[in-house]
Amino acid sequence: MTPETPTPFRRVLIVGAGSGLSASLARICAEGGMTVALAARTIEKLAPLCAELGAYAFPCDAGDAGSVAGLFAAVDAAIGPPDVVIYNASGRLRGPIESLDPAAVARVLDVTAFGGFLVARQAAQRMVPRRHGVILFTGASASIKGYPNSAPFAMGKFALRGLAQSMARELAPQGIHVAHVVIDGGIASPTRPVAADSPDGLLDPGAIAQSYWHLMHQHRSAWTWEIELRPWVEKF
Repeated sequence: MTPETPTPFRRVLIVGAGSGLSASLARICAEGGMTVALAARTIEKLAPLCAELGAYAFPCDAGDAGSVAGLFAAVDAAIGPPDVVIYNASGRLRGPIESLDPAAVARVLDVTAFGGFLVARQAAQRMVPRRHGVILFTGASASIKGYPNSAPFAMGKFALRGLAQSMARELAPQGIHVAHVVIDGGIASPTRPVAADSPDGLLDPGAIAQSYWHLMHQHRSAWTWEIELRPWVEKF
């Protein structure tokens, strides 16, 4: 569905791109007339989406400062500086706290939280001088409640939420809208279909993308720094 809201934004960069939510975000932005840049560790998987949308793909290790700086330089050169940046990357590691490998935990935190800082820093450097732009972070249920055997993911998502809140207060007076989206529930996909006995039991990625689009286009007199999205059957 083509977004009905005219957009003041021309270019979007989605970091942590794949075939799920980020693909739906890319589609709604492209349908709204924006040039789309996608970043992932492995860009070969993005070829079909790029062909569909005329999007650009760039390799990036979100947890590495040099790689993130190189990403933004490449995007600047290819399409110009993005005025919307969406951070959708995260790392997962499950297991009992006593058996978790510290190096693996550090890597999860690098991708889930530190990467968000690195990407947001580069975005802000481009947006603040123009006093124009949007930076969005994708959160999860773990952003507000930690689950057993999932400490690394919870630590990373809690940190990302704190980053978003701090940045929202810092950058809003400079014309930059920063927001955090809590995805509280599972997202439907071809490999994770909605159960026949539980209609709308999973979040539809296209519906999530529409909420992002609305968030991007909120009037500055009524900006929000956070929204939560969940299926109607999800428990609070």
